[in-house]
Amino acid sequence: MSEYHTPVLLSQSIDALIENPSGIYVDATFGGGGHTAEILSRLSESGRLIAFDRDIDAIRSGSISDGRLTLVHDNYRFVRNHLLDLSHKGEIPSDKVDGILADLGVSSHQFDTPERGFSFRFDAPLDMRMNSSAEKSAADIVNGYEKEELERVMRTWGEVAAWKRVASEIVSKRQEAPIETTSRLCEVVSPAIGSSHKELAKVFQALRIEVNGEMRSLEKFLLGTADCIREGGVLVVITYHSLEDRMVKNFIKTGNVSGVEEKDVWGNVIRPFKAISRKPIEPSEEEVARNPRSRSAKMRTALRVEAGKK
Repeated sequence: MSEYHTPVLLSQSIDALIENPSGIYVDATFGGGGHTAEILSRLSESGRLIAFDRDIDAIRSGSISDGRLTLVHDNYRFVRNHLLDLSHKGEIPSDKVDGILADLGVSSHQFDTPERGFSFRFDAPLDMRMNSSAEKSAADIVNGYEKEELERVMRTWGEVAAWKRVASEIVSKRQEAPIETTSRLCEVVSPAIGSSHKELAKVFQALRIEVNGEMRSLEKFLLGTADCIREGGVLVVITYHSLEDRMVKNFIKTGNVSGVEEKDVWGNVIRPFKAISRKPIEPSEEEVARNPRSRSAKMRTALRVEAGKK
């Protein structure tokens, strides 16, 4: 499992998640199974865990055989649907769970597998699909989107400083020949961003988010957690960039991803969760030294509260 993906904030996240060892839990992002294995180690024989991943490679590479575990090959935005189905079939005792963990972002395996096209460190096909059977790849976006659509992607999902020029360079260069590899994309956008690896990473992030519909999936997932987690249960979310963290923070604070408070007739903010800690938990210096990819991680935890409670 560690070779596939090193789990971030492992002990902190599972400590926050598990209160009832005999409960039902969800690992919304299975990855290489690191968090899943730790959750199972904390559960009793009667505990249950349902783990999700849209990447079939992740499911196949997890190598966890445990009667308490149910693996689901699907996008975590559909967690609620699957819990209802599993409960209806009698495979779990309830469609309400005691806690949900979501470790967002791209796994180490996805980044380090050249042919997946997630990293500019390799010369590889411009793919970036988390679900390899999905229709749209990064190459389809780069070569098919209109200039205005590319500007939106770079500005909104990557917060790229030179988003207008990046889009212009792509549109100009693809007229000469399709942009089909990661290395060619790096060459194309270099006049706009220079040699900044940080800005290049933002370009790749923007395309990856658009390819996989990551922010739309996160929004639907968050809104669905209120119907999935029992009162007193816990939501734990680990994010890796400001767009994700802002959405999670807004949802916990206001009950919606826009961050606009809605109140009931008594003036109480309508929200299903209450933050357990005001500030997010971040990796220690020791963890960052062991796993540099953890450096941008932020973990937010929230308690499912009773209706009408602040």
